[in-house]
Amino acid sequence: MQAELHLVDAFTSSAFRGNTAGVCIPDGPADAAWMQQVAAELKHSETAFLFPEGAGWNLRWFTPEKEAELCGHATLAAAFVLWETGRVPRDKAIVFETLSGTLTVRQEEDWISMDFPAEPAATSMAIPGLGVALGIEPLYTGRNRFDILVELPLADDVCSLEPDMDALSTIKARGIIVTAASDLPHFDFVSRFFAPSAGIPEDPVTGSAHCCLGPYWGEKLNKTELVGFQCSGRGGSVRVNLNSDRVILEGHAVHVFSGKLLV
Repeated sequence: MQAELHLVDAFTSSAFRGNTAGVCIPDGPADAAWMQQVAAELKHSETAFLFPEGAGWNLRWFTPEKEAELCGHATLAAAFVLWETGRVPRDKAIVFETLSGTLTVRQEEDWISMDFPAEPAATSMAIPGLGVALGIEPLYTGRNRFDILVELPLADDVCSLEPDMDALSTIKARGIIVTAASDLPHFDFVSRFFAPSAGIPEDPVTGSAHCCLGPYWGEKLNKTELVGFQCSGRGGSVRVNLNSDRVILEGHAVHVFSGKLLV
């Protein structure tokens, strides 16, 4: 099977920053096994697969090892490609049908705005081995249906963290979100995201994690509009607007590659 293939750096205005997503548009129907093989071949944290569906698009996400239920940066990348290739006019919203329901994405001036479900964390009991795996004891631990949320005392604790990935991979969760209040005036919080059990030691910028981070910091800071910085090696920022049980995630994207998948 042939497929159109794109690479997009998401949640950044500069190439080779942010989080790279593959966007694959097959020439015809594709099964899950084939999509998983393509994602494993590309080795990015997520690859998005797009299929026309009614007036919108079916969207699926795969890590190198498994299908994902929700992914922010690959959704942003997928919408960006549909506008860039002329499949959808830039002034028209894109409706995606996904494993997490209907997601609507719009172009708002030079921002891409994504309407996602809020995924707040509930406070949890201490998780055995988590502090040892991270190398620091959390101030707070919570979890939602996907991830464990950990607050650390200082932004530098988050940005300088060097967790034990083998130990972290034994903790049962899609990923570990580590966060702290920002020490910079133009950001409200900083974060990093580790998912070794899903084949992603560290995800550079994680849109879906902000579905949890937004409600958490919104309540702590008494704000409905926030800006987070994910201080991975590549780094990137996400604007978050809270709207009841939804969050609006906003970011930029840069197109870095287009080509054809031949098998």
